[in-house]
Amino acid sequence: MGRQNKYVIVSFSPLPEALLRAIFSPYAGEVGREIEFIVINDISDKDKVLEALRRADAVIGDYTFKIPITREMCEAMDHVRLVAQPSTGYDHIDIEACAEKGVPVANIGGANTVSVAEYTVMVALALLRRLILAHQKTMQGGWPQWELMEMGTYELYGKTWGIIGFGRIGREVAKRVRAFNMEILYYDKYRAPPEVEEEYGVKYTPLPKLLRMSDVVSIHVPLTPETRGMIGERELRVMKPTAILINPARGEVVDEEALAKALREGWIMGAAVDVYSREPPGTDHPLLRLRNVNLITTPHIAGATSDARTRIIQVTVENIVRVLKGEKPINVVNMQV
Repeated sequence: MGRQNKYVIVSFSPLPEALLRAIFSPYAGEVGREIEFIVINDISDKDKVLEALRRADAVIGDYTFKIPITREMCEAMDHVRLVAQPSTGYDHIDIEACAEKGVPVANIGGANTVSVAEYTVMVALALLRRLILAHQKTMQGGWPQWELMEMGTYELYGKTWGIIGFGRIGREVAKRVRAFNMEILYYDKYRAPPEVEEEYGVKYTPLPKLLRMSDVVSIHVPLTPETRGMIGERELRVMKPTAILINPARGEVVDEEALAKALREGWIMGAAVDVYSREPPGTDHPLLRLRNVNLITTPHIAGATSDARTRIIQVTVENIVRVLKGEKPINVVNMQV
């Protein structure tokens, strides 16, 4: 980085340059050089993008996931010390190509963990109590008390909660669920050590059995070739008819057509979906076409509270400052670097 007397940060996130300057200004004394910001929200001019990346010392990824970081872009990162992705997900970045180039890619770690965990418990309670239907009918002047009783509303107490993916978010969900005196099952590619299972009060369970036994199933896995489509028609059909499914992870983890069919035909009681295979999903999306089902749809906001956004910005900026000072980054996801 001795090639120039200032650092260059390329940002693909839709943040104005003035805002980036304000965010980084408290750290000016730490990095010791002026910082030049290059904001790119349109990658149609490939030569311009590649030239900016050749000059860059650090890159901020796009938190809207609209701008990918491709192998060709990674190969242009001759001086980049870090690609900082201001989100948990990073499936729009070619992390293997970055690793081959020697460029670490880091996400925001647990900055939005609490927000996603609280969202997960919130929608579980809302679905079991059919809160949306109760609200809508009461606002329309109705009194659906007996209707709701006949349909069935349920408590979390004494039920079984199945967690798919026992990383940071899965563990935060388990901590909160314990307060409801539930049995907690979990499935993960890697089983946690016995002392961790004891700490969180969870029991490792193969995925098919977890789906059969659980009253609530929540998904907290990243999108990988292994997790893509991991919940499809076969998996939904083995769930209890009184069970609910919650997906605040990635839309592609669940077969959306199969989930719509499951809700329409009553294989499961309800679902909450915060993520979609195409965002925004559009009115032709199979879930958004449903009517008269116990479904909560939200616009990818599970981890987007104001509190979490503040932590996300802080983690992203501090990680970039760390590498500009010559220190190692944290939350690196392409560990081979």
